[in-house]
Amino acid sequence: MKFHKRLISTQKFIDWQIPVLLGVLLLASSFSAHSQNSELREIEDSVIKIYTTQAAPDYFTPWRLLTPRQSSGSGSVIAGNLILTNAHVVANASYVQAQKHNDPRRYQAHVTFISHEADLALITVDEPGFFSDLKALPIGDLPEPLQEVSVYGYPIGGKSLSITKGILSRVEQQIYAHSGTYLLAGQIDAAINPGNSGGPVIVNQQIVGVVMQANSGRRSENLGYFVPPSIIRHVLDDRIDGRHDGFPDLGFRTQTLDSPSAKLAYGLRKDQSGVLVIKVFDGSPAQGILQENDVILKIDDYDVADDGSIKLSENILTDYKHAIDLHHIGESVLITYARNGEVSSSTILAERALNSYSLVAGEQFDKIPEYYIYGGVLFVPLNMNLIKRWGNDWGRSAPVTLLQARNQWSSPQRRELVVALQVLASDVNLGYHDWRNWIVDFINGEPVRDFEQFSHLLRTNLEENVVLENANGYQMVINHAAAISSEAEILSQYKIPAAHSVGLFKE
Repeated sequence: MKFHKRLISTQKFIDWQIPVLLGVLLLASSFSAHSQNSELREIEDSVIKIYTTQAAPDYFTPWRLLTPRQSSGSGSVIAGNLILTNAHVVANASYVQAQKHNDPRRYQAHVTFISHEADLALITVDEPGFFSDLKALPIGDLPEPLQEVSVYGYPIGGKSLSITKGILSRVEQQIYAHSGTYLLAGQIDAAINPGNSGGPVIVNQQIVGVVMQANSGRRSENLGYFVPPSIIRHVLDDRIDGRHDGFPDLGFRTQTLDSPSAKLAYGLRKDQSGVLVIKVFDGSPAQGILQENDVILKIDDYDVADDGSIKLSENILTDYKHAIDLHHIGESVLITYARNGEVSSSTILAERALNSYSLVAGEQFDKIPEYYIYGGVLFVPLNMNLIKRWGNDWGRSAPVTLLQARNQWSSPQRRELVVALQVLASDVNLGYHDWRNWIVDFINGEPVRDFEQFSHLLRTNLEENVVLENANGYQMVINHAAAISSEAEILSQYKIPAAHSVGLFKE
């Protein structure tokens, strides 16, 4: 009987406890959902829409700007009342505005620091109180492959904030579309559309990347790339002194050593691996330390594989260049190399890249293009800005001779190519009216070193005629006196404000 009473008592206790436990669980679930919604709102409020008016120079007519265009991008609030976004969102911008989530007002903003190499920029808003209700998002660590990430931004097609989810599928060196630099990037299988640029990639309420570009090969859909935390931190550290130093270049170039015969020829054992040095530039940090035909075995503590890769973690391999990119200007990089089978180690001081190790300088932004008009002929330096002026399909539509020059190394004797871009028809240049996109290799028999030297030789010429010649022997002859006397008339006729770009001649 007593046992039966205990059973009834126990059952009553259980019947009483179940609603209490359910209530506790529901309360905990409600609290968790409320907490998650609160964290989500904080992230949403920290994602900013950025509006810009951009007016880029026209490198076909370098005294003019292209028609201004309006565009938009995304950004995220970080410490110091700063908004982190892409450089290409604000490149060549004449006017910048920032708009908060669920706030119709646009606030005037300005760029405080920009790294075109890393496609990152920092902007801020001076309006009092703009940042007071916004949480600064911390910079987190690179996720492991196959981890889920969230992408925040304001893509075209709507005004409200968009959140998409994806998987980190790959981490490796990529060509950054904005600047053409080769840096570490993460790949995600989330849709990246215009307007998403600059938006944060989020894991656990932390920024683990900045969206920068969609897949450009058109062979795959829903693939996008982001700037990873190591590159973000490099740029944030770079800005501390207010001067942009960028990423170092030690001044040597390599090729892979996948061939067993090649490894044997350069003195490597079967258990050794590395990459072959094929070029050491004059005046570079590596000059006097490395030699052509050396084999780079290690950079700092990273072993270099025959294909040029290093191991960042158990699941991530990337190009050895990243080991150098981790350094700031002025730091020492430890290089272990083999020369004729003998292994040595040396430190190389990380320095800024020279103006260009290629004859064709990379794309520049927020700069005035150089030009010089002489005898009605428009002369310009060859760079990627000019080549890309042929449109999105510049790799096919730009002149072959200009494209081929990208594969040539620079040297102290030849640092830059000069192009006779077009002829402004006049009596002084009769016979050459249809000449265009013509590389000038000699001026009055003297080799052309760069645009500055070429312009100086033109301006100070004392010969009766200026003879311009290319490597194939074709010549353009301009009478010097006629070129000088016709300058004002040609400028007036073609509505050109000046015969040369501002600052070309240091007067």
